[in-house]
Amino acid sequence: MSWNILATPGTIVGIGAESADFLRKNDCKVTIAEPFRAQSAADLQRLLPGIQAVYAGADEFSTELLASSEAAELRIISRWGVGFERIDVDTATAHGIVIAYTPGMLDEAVADYTFALLLGIARRIHTAHASMITGEWAPECGHDVHGKTLGIIGCGRIGTAVARRAAGFNLQVLACDPAPNDAAKKLGVEFVPLESLLAQSDFVSRHAAVTPETKGLMGKAQLNLMKPDAYLINTGRGALVDETALAKVLDDSSIAGAAVDTFVEEPLPKEHPFRTAKNLLPAPHQAAFSNETGRKVSAACAEAIVDLMHGERPKMVLNPEVFDSPQLRAKLN
Repeated sequence: MSWNILATPGTIVGIGAESADFLRKNDCKVTIAEPFRAQSAADLQRLLPGIQAVYAGADEFSTELLASSEAAELRIISRWGVGFERIDVDTATAHGIVIAYTPGMLDEAVADYTFALLLGIARRIHTAHASMITGEWAPECGHDVHGKTLGIIGCGRIGTAVARRAAGFNLQVLACDPAPNDAAKKLGVEFVPLESLLAQSDFVSRHAAVTPETKGLMGKAQLNLMKPDAYLINTGRGALVDETALAKVLDDSSIAGAAVDTFVEEPLPKEHPFRTAKNLLPAPHQAAFSNETGRKVSAACAEAIVDLMHGERPKMVLNPEVFDSPQLRAKLN
């Protein structure tokens, strides 16, 4: 048996190159989408005919696409990562398509990077670096991190991992989450309403999933609740923040700064207001891109495809109810 695999994330030729070799050793034909970026539904509709599996990034699997004739052979979407807000899960399940993903595997890498951004923006590391490479010598005063208050919006696995790191900086940690977890409470995290968190925190870090309730949750009104010397860090999803409102409060110096790794549209458009916003440390959605974690996630992404191809259930499936459906497209042993 041999499947045709479409791969959209650039990791498959970088830190995930071994996963591509693994697929080929299992008689899969791997087609790599170019350019490497999150593919739109229109892009995928052109690429999907004859494809049984997608080794996927943050691609758009819309209702119309998943129900289309072009996707008729698709058996599995194996997501490199955990975000699935651009996948119509119900439609995929109705059409017998398995959705695999990698929960828990990115937590520590993203938490590390969150703290890197927090320290970088607070201590002005990025602007000092930029001035140095142009030949200047212009030390800047940032803000202390130790002993301050960190607010975590969305305190699940990654938020809790960030809270563990906060202990080393003697930070008081507040969190806002509809489902407070015991692991965070044991770390001394205090769960409070969003308004209280924003008003009290010196650093606000976002890790909530994108849902209809959280999309654009951090808008003008919420940003205006933050202290004028506070910082916002977003390694969650771009859709969690009203980008226009954030650019405005940065330009007005209403908050001290922001570090942002994820955006509503990626790559970030050249004309986006973040390109010129004051006191912003932007990064190209690379929080999960460490060599060690990248290799593990890539391997898991490929293994899920090969497992299903061989009639086995992948280890981590977002929609396990699909296996009880008569519409299941893959044949199980």
